Amino acid sequence: MLESMLHGLAGHGLATRAFVLSLIPATLTSIGGLFGAIGLLGREKHLDAGLGFSAGVMLVASFTSLLLPSIEIGGITIATLGFLAGIVLIIVLDRILPHEHLIKGYEGPETLARRLRKIWLIVIAILIHNLPEGMAVGASAVQGLENGLLMALAIGLQDIPEGFAVVYPLVMVNRKIGLPIAIGVLSGLSETVMAVIIALISSRSFSLLPLTLALAAGAMIYVVSHEILPETHRKGHEWLASLGFITGFLVMLWLDVLLG
Repeated sequence: MLESMLHGLAGHGLATRAFVLSLIPATLTSIGGLFGAIGLLGREKHLDAGLGFSAGVMLVASFTSLLLPSIEIGGITIATLGFLAGIVLIIVLDRILPHEHLIKGYEGPETLARRLRKIWLIVIAILIHNLPEGMAVGASAVQGLENGLLMALAIGLQDIPEGFAVVYPLVMVNRKIGLPIAIGVLSGLSETVMAVIIALISSRSFSLLPLTLALAAGAMIYVVSHEILPETHRKGHEWLASLGFITGFLVMLWLDVLLG
């Protein structure tokens, strides 16, 4: 049944393929959020280990599924330009849009700091950080069904602890589960929206594919370096975060071999 579904999906438009595949990480993000809402593994050290796992998966995926195919299709110059563009995109969004990290606190224009409730600043932060993941799924879906499925599964696996990481702290702060769960679902669906956008852009001109692949890689690697890894090393759980990182790294390598 699964095989017939995949063959049917291969015959659909690129945007449809990206949409369907991106529902995998969106669903797994929501599942992780449910775990966070009911308090499973509800300790801060598990949060850091889960984020470390996310970083390991994203790092390998950026190279094996995005950067290397970008170089093969468009050459090193295009890949470099796309990579740098992805970094610049996240930096600009990080600076322009007001948002707040759960640990680092407020970032953005000071004039807007008092106008937005903390919970919505956190929502904006979630959307910013999920952009690279949606971009990665969309670009990989354009590259091919197998590549798109591989990326969707890889992102989806690391989105389970990420969904937990989004919802659990909010539940701890608010002592309510309704809004945190809704935010977790929204964070997953934001990846779906971005995946479809990237697929539509790439389908307009296949020559844009290596650029979008590298752009997604640059964005993902920057988020790993600038956001995820520093967050996991702030509370004295470095060894657990590193163990999570190594586990995620190896999981993605195996997925790449078995599904690629």
